[in-house]
Amino acid sequence: MSIKPSGLRGVEVADSSICFIDGEKGVLRYYGYPIQELAEQSSFEESVYLLWNGNLPTKAELANFEGQLLEERSVPDYAWTIAEEISHRTLPMDSMRTLISGLSGADPDDGDDTIEASRRKASRLLAKTPTLVAGAYRIAQGKNPIPPDGGLNLAGNFLYMLTGEQPSATAIRALDVALILHAEHELNASTFAARVIAATLTDMYSAVTGAIGALKGPLHGGANAAALQMLKEIRTVDRVESEVQARLDRRDLIMGFGHAVYKTIDPRALVLKEMAAQLAEDNGDARLYELSVKVEEVVMDQKGLNPNVDFYSASVYSDLKIPVELFTPVFGISRMSGWAAHILEQISNNRIIRPRTNYVGKEQREYRSLSGR
Repeated sequence: MSIKPSGLRGVEVADSSICFIDGEKGVLRYYGYPIQELAEQSSFEESVYLLWNGNLPTKAELANFEGQLLEERSVPDYAWTIAEEISHRTLPMDSMRTLISGLSGADPDDGDDTIEASRRKASRLLAKTPTLVAGAYRIAQGKNPIPPDGGLNLAGNFLYMLTGEQPSATAIRALDVALILHAEHELNASTFAARVIAATLTDMYSAVTGAIGALKGPLHGGANAAALQMLKEIRTVDRVESEVQARLDRRDLIMGFGHAVYKTIDPRALVLKEMAAQLAEDNGDARLYELSVKVEEVVMDQKGLNPNVDFYSASVYSDLKIPVELFTPVFGISRMSGWAAHILEQISNNRIIRPRTNYVGKEQREYRSLSGR
């Protein structure tokens, strides 16, 4: 009897040129480019161009792409009307899901699901999502949305729209790197959901709305917020060993550790750890960073688990003064690029995704009428 993998672990269900992962060696590449090199030398916008086109842009191509995104940052007025109605009573991820879905009616290409129109929709979604996330959060806080700043890149503009204050160069670069690292990761739960939906030949908005629903889950996009909550509960370095052991004794998940693919350290975690250290130095407060490092050491010692991208992204986002409720939406801002890349790849050579289940129910049964039961 063959052993069937649980949760499709290790099962290849699609051919893709976008992302390569070697979980044994801790390798992650976008179209062949190591993630460490992209994080060090690229920008988020440049990395998105790579994901959508398969090659890094020329200077002219990048300027044109950045210009397209800049033109599409504003959202229709009715989006804020919807946000006024729902943002006070829903979580930011729920608001994000609803507002993204609601944008479809204002898209000039609504009803046109060709590959060319889908590319234009992807650009609009990537440009408008930060505006919606920041604006809806401000509305929930009783404040007005802040219009986009055309002089800032996507990362800097999001930080500006969130607070109304010009972010530092260090903060902009930190978020830009975090967005690059979160942009794409092969067939994770939300990306797989997006491809399954896109394979029905529905529209781009339907596919990414479904992906947002998958990302909301605490075992996927919500892990970074849970990791920060754990750090806040531990509070101080001297409590780490006892608190981690108590969680292990209760068989609680240690959020931000272990990975379904990586058998060694997540390469994205290494980059974010360095970024967290730099932000701690710039902010003049290393307490959260030092606490995170100690937790990493203890979890490795007691459980043999490496941190994943969620663990140090919690420290980075916290030091950037991003509210914890927005950790997962910020993940979604970044992953919008990867979702779109996979949707475009799926519809360019489409076949509907229709797996089977292994039936473990009852054998054929005889129907008895209601009176005889």
